[in-house]
Amino acid sequence: MVSFEPKPRYNIDDLLKIAELLRGEGGCPWDAKQTHKSMRQNMIEEAYEAAEAIDMENDEMMCEEFGDVLLQVVSNCRIAEERQGFNFDDVVNGVCQKLIERHPHVFGDIVVHSTGEVLDNWEKIKQHSKGQTKYTETLTSVPKTFPALMRCQKVQKRAAKSGFNYPDVTWALEALESEIKELKKAISAKDEENINEELGDIIFSAVNVSRILGADSETVALKSCDKFIRRFAKLENLAKAEGHNLDELDIDKMLKLWSEAKQNQILEENKND
Repeated sequence: MVSFEPKPRYNIDDLLKIAELLRGEGGCPWDAKQTHKSMRQNMIEEAYEAAEAIDMENDEMMCEEFGDVLLQVVSNCRIAEERQGFNFDDVVNGVCQKLIERHPHVFGDIVVHSTGEVLDNWEKIKQHSKGQTKYTETLTSVPKTFPALMRCQKVQKRAAKSGFNYPDVTWALEALESEIKELKKAISAKDEENINEELGDIIFSAVNVSRILGADSETVALKSCDKFIRRFAKLENLAKAEGHNLDELDIDKMLKLWSEAKQNQILEENKND
C-alpha cells in the first residue's frame, strides 16, 4: 500500500501525485504498464464521451467526463516525465504561451471588431508559429486521425482561405450533382476502383455543401443517423403490429411501411414543436 492521506476535497496537485503513485512502486500493475500508444484509444473514447455529455447538456456528466479527459492528459504527462520527455507543467506553460500569443487583442495592442477577425488572426499567428508559408501546408497539417467528415470540412475551410471557394451553395450543389453522374457512369462500367473513388468524391462534395451552408457535416450526419434509427424502430413496430418480422417482408412492403413510419415521425415532431 502506498502512503497517501485521503482528503475531503482534492486539487490538481493531488491528481498529479495520484498518477505518480499509481505508476510507482507498490502502485497499480495495469497503470504501470501503460504507454502513450496503449492509452491512445482511451483518449479518443473519453473525448467522445465528453462530447456526448455536452450534447446532453448534463452538468453532472460533463463534470465527470471532463475529469476523465483530464486524467488522460495527466497520465500521459506522467509517462512522458518518467522518460524525461516533458511534464504537466510544460504542457500548462505551452498552452498558456499559445493563448497569450494568439490573443494579441487581449494581451497586446491589436484591435479587432468581430469574432471573424479574431479567428483570422488566430490562423495567421498559427501559420507563422508553425513556419507554414504555403496554403498547402495548412491542409496537410490537418490530422489524418480526424473523423473523415471532420477532416474533409477542415481541409476545405483552410483551402477556402486562399480564395479557392465557390461563390455560393449553388455551385457546390452542381459539383455534387456532377459527382453523382460520374458515380453512375462508373457503376454502369462496373469499374470497382473508380466506383470507390467517385463515392469518396460524392462524400467530399456533400461536406462542401454543408460547409458553405454553415453546417457542421459531422453533426448533421450524426443527426441523420439518429433519425434513421428512430424511424427504423417505427418501421419495425408497424411490421410487428401487422404480425410480421422484418426479415419476412419483401423490400416493397418494407418501403411502404418506411413511408408510413416517416409520416408518423413527422407528425410527432410537428406536434412536439
